[in-house]
Amino acid sequence: MSHSESGGLMWINVLLGKRDLLTPYFKFKKELRGNLTSALLEDIFRLRYEVYCLECQFLAIDDFKNGQETDEYDDCSTHFAGFSLDGTIIATVRLVQPSPAQNYPFESHCAVFDTYLMPPRDETGEVSRLIVKKSHRRRQGDSMQGVSSEFREKGKISAIQPHHGGRKRDGDSPMLLLGLYREMYRYSKENGIRWWYAAMENSVARSLGKIGFEFLPIGPQTDYYGPVTPYVVNVDEVHHRLQIENKLLAAWFNDERIPFPILIGGWIDQFRRRFKNKK
Repeated sequence: MSHSESGGLMWINVLLGKRDLLTPYFKFKKELRGNLTSALLEDIFRLRYEVYCLECQFLAIDDFKNGQETDEYDDCSTHFAGFSLDGTIIATVRLVQPSPAQNYPFESHCAVFDTYLMPPRDETGEVSRLIVKKSHRRRQGDSMQGVSSEFREKGKISAIQPHHGGRKRDGDSPMLLLGLYREMYRYSKENGIRWWYAAMENSVARSLGKIGFEFLPIGPQTDYYGPVTPYVVNVDEVHHRLQIENKLLAAWFNDERIPFPILIGGWIDQFRRRFKNKK
């Protein structure tokens, strides 16, 4: 697909199922737990090495002689990856479901409030190793998760609408993040996972709240390669919130048929905002 694909052609490709409605420039894959030898995981581990070891220097290069960053939680995780249309891996995240004998990753560096009661382990996973390749963090101020400073400050659920076609805009809103979270959301709904933990910066938690995932702090902020706070989100509440604030996004997350009036209304609203911004 060229960067100048027309709005009409985009519509046709969406209706034919050749393009995703909200993430037309990305593809997503997952690897289930217990398969550490797949080609997909090798790509994921190399991307993690590139970001965590080479770029950010969070982890020592010498600890990963093969150029792949791995740890003891990979075997008990379901891994998700985002790809550009040319097949290049550009983002990854994992959902960790440790054995009863293991802690969750966040427990190794975060404490929880004394009053917090942890939900059942078989209904809970931890969102971990969420990163976006540097090539898709193009603007100054973009977070490691690919979220622009503009979206962190001004973004909102109701503003997330289908791509209108025209000039390629894979960086205008956190669509990579949105796509990865949709994959995790669908997997969780299919497998009875109702709660997600995550240790992250407060700004990332606010950004996730703006796409429907209202993470709540469960412990104090601590320093772990920068300030992070342990959070939890109730996955069941995400759909309810999206139904109120963005019905199109709610249907998209759940792979439901999007009512035509809602789809058209979203496009009209988007064109209105773009026209207003040009004035």
